[in-house]
Amino acid sequence: MSRTVLVVDDEAQIVKVVKGYLEQAGYRVLTAYDGQAALTVFRHERPDLVVLDLNLPLIDGLAVSRAIRKEAPTPIIMLTARAEEADKLTGLESGADDYIVKPFSPRELVARVRVVLRRAAGEVALPNVLRAGLLALDLDRHTLERGGQLIELTPTEFNLLAALMQNPGQTLTRAQLMDRALGEDFDGYDRTVDAHVKNLRRKIELNPKSPQHILTVFGVGYKFVE
Repeated sequence: MSRTVLVVDDEAQIVKVVKGYLEQAGYRVLTAYDGQAALTVFRHERPDLVVLDLNLPLIDGLAVSRAIRKEAPTPIIMLTARAEEADKLTGLESGADDYIVKPFSPRELVARVRVVLRRAAGEVALPNVLRAGLLALDLDRHTLERGGQLIELTPTEFNLLAALMQNPGQTLTRAQLMDRALGEDFDGYDRTVDAHVKNLRRKIELNPKSPQHILTVFGVGYKFVE
């Protein structure tokens, strides 16, 4: 049975994006756009986790967090534009389990949801790591190691490599890779992917001119070979 996540934010586009990513990750998602509605949905549905904006109409996020914490030990991830240390501490002291500052990566949010739910269930949070040869890509920590050495990747390079490694042997088109690495709203030249792949090969391949992992499928895109 899938876990249920309540997403609360007064920005409809943020709710839509977060909902889409969480559903793609297998979660059942409920939504609310103000603090009062959030508490109503929470009390009726009893979700497994709440993603909660701080700045909400009617009842603010801190008050919602405190009300939830009085009623249940449900994990809460604060989602907010407030980046100051004092705001973070206030959010955590109100009962939040984690804190993410806008703008944020939806993939990072999904990873945080996964970790917090594991922790709440008393499970050992096993590393969410993709491995191939000398490569170890940690999806939770957003790091890459090759033979135990840390390799610095840009966010786009990380997302590209994650998409390829999550679909070993499967050819992904440039359009698919652009969507996963740069977002569906990116409106650019699809050869942008080629430039990022070239940089990735320099970083992860023993011989970038004769790649063993990221192979070109001519006229289509790329595939990852373990």
